[in-house]
Amino acid sequence: MLNENIKAIRKSKGLSQQELAVKLNVVRQTISKWEQGLSVPDSEMLISLSEALETPVSTLLGEKVIVSEADDLKTISAKLEVINLQLTQRKAARKRIIQWLLLSLCVGIAVIFAILLVLESPYLGWNYSDPETAVLGVTVHAFEWLFVRAAPIILIGAIIGIFLTRKKE
Repeated sequence: MLNENIKAIRKSKGLSQQELAVKLNVVRQTISKWEQGLSVPDSEMLISLSEALETPVSTLLGEKVIVSEADDLKTISAKLEVINLQLTQRKAARKRIIQWLLLSLCVGIAVIFAILLVLESPYLGWNYSDPETAVLGVTVHAFEWLFVRAAPIILIGAIIGIFLTRKKE
């Protein structure tokens, strides 16, 4: 009787065995054993179980609980509402993260442009007779050349991305 009542009330509340186990700080297998009648909760756990299921202990120990289909529909509806809310929150969080990343990209490009302007291509005055200096000079020049050509396109794309992901109210 107890095992059937635990299972019926748990299902009517829309809880899985894992969710109930988390509420009671036990493993899922413990809930499974109770519902199969292989073991029973002790008195303290029975009180915790009644609190977790929001059901009196007398109901858990009493007559067989009959679950109506209306409760199942209400439970499913409530779970779908929660899932929908969570998905909306995740989508909003992702949008904020993308906006901050794009904004950071714009700031990074602006900072690198400022640094390149301040430095005014110092590698042009270097002595390229030393091989290490020559390699470093060519590398810095290649970076500057690629950056000056690619950065404006990336910057424009990032700005467009910021506007596309902004919050519409």
